[in-house]
Amino acid sequence: MRRTWTLVAILAGTLFAGSAAIAQQSTMPPDAKVYILWPADGQVIKGAFWVRMALSGAGIAPAGVEKANTGHHHLIIDAELPPLDQPIPNDHNHLHFGLGQTEARLDLPPGKHTLQLLLADANHVPHQPPLYSKRITITVVQ
Repeated sequence: MRRTWTLVAILAGTLFAGSAAIAQQSTMPPDAKVYILWPADGQVIKGAFWVRMALSGAGIAPAGVEKANTGHHHLIIDAELPPLDQPIPNDHNHLHFGLGQTEARLDLPPGKHTLQLLLADANHVPHQPPLYSKRITITVVQ
């Protein structure tokens, strides 16, 4: 019986913490913009490449660091934007740059791919209103 209550307490705490994160989404300055510096929309790229991420009107801070008007990049690859009031998933379509990185080397299979940036707060939750880039399409060739 004791284990059951411990599990219930852990689950309740997790649900409560998640609800608190959703209820208190952080904001960004109205002039803040996030965008992909490179590659350009429509670019044909041979092999692996560096994606360069940019932010203006606000600052970059690592995940876990709560500082006003900051966030960190998440790169959405070949997927729609996730729910904008919940933590961003962490999988092969949703890359987290929680150390504050502004560039990353990608090695995508040949073909057409979409890339889009989504900025999030210390808890990986998008800001309110959400700050995301234009979705671009690139083609990777061998």
